[in-house]
Amino acid sequence: MERDTEIRDGIIKTMLEKSQLKQVVYDNTKEAFSILKKVLHDIVIEYNGILKDADDRIKLEYRDRGLFETEIKVAGDLLIFNMHSNIFEFPRNHEIWKDSYYIDRPLVTYSGIINIYNFLADSFKYNRDEDLGYLIGRMFINNESTFFVEGRRELGFGYPAFGKNKVDYESLHQLVESAIAYVLKFDLLVPPYNDVKIVNVDYMKERINKSKMQTGKRMGFEYNAIKGLPQVDKEIK
Repeated sequence: MERDTEIRDGIIKTMLEKSQLKQVVYDNTKEAFSILKKVLHDIVIEYNGILKDADDRIKLEYRDRGLFETEIKVAGDLLIFNMHSNIFEFPRNHEIWKDSYYIDRPLVTYSGIINIYNFLADSFKYNRDEDLGYLIGRMFINNESTFFVEGRRELGFGYPAFGKNKVDYESLHQLVESAIAYVLKFDLLVPPYNDVKIVNVDYMKERINKSKMQTGKRMGFEYNAIKGLPQVDKEIK
């Protein structure tokens, strides 16, 4: 039986174009994450130098958690930066496709992702596994080492478009400081009385005694209770 070289040629073409490009994107994302770690480390040193006479409990802490995760603690808040190990393409209903530039150059949109999460520092300190965290933004990096940030407008990087923000120390420094400023705006709100006025013995023994009452900051979102768990409903304008 004669081999179908057309299939083989298609596989080789895909590997040379798309698969090789994804490796470049991965390397760029890895480099961005390395710069980000340097930025976090430097911010901690800079800010703690200014806060040298302040209460130690409000000072910043940096922790490198390995290849794909790093974090910075700012007073009672914890910002966790997580790099995904895979490369993604945007779904066809994403805002980026409204620009014809990307329709004509689809390979530019293949992206690595660095997620930015906000948690209460005490949630990890006291192993409160039911506490809530929030994805406040995610950074997309392409094969040209440019990026945009999708998420809260306060992070200040605007419309989803590559080419405007170069992956470098200054851009990531601005991103980190914007993220810190954003999360520090929000305080814990007392839960509605009717939601906590009745508890059973098991709840008291297993959750309150173990400091596992669910806690989370409201960060510009409304929530609806569905089957006992709060779910993101819609963004508050």
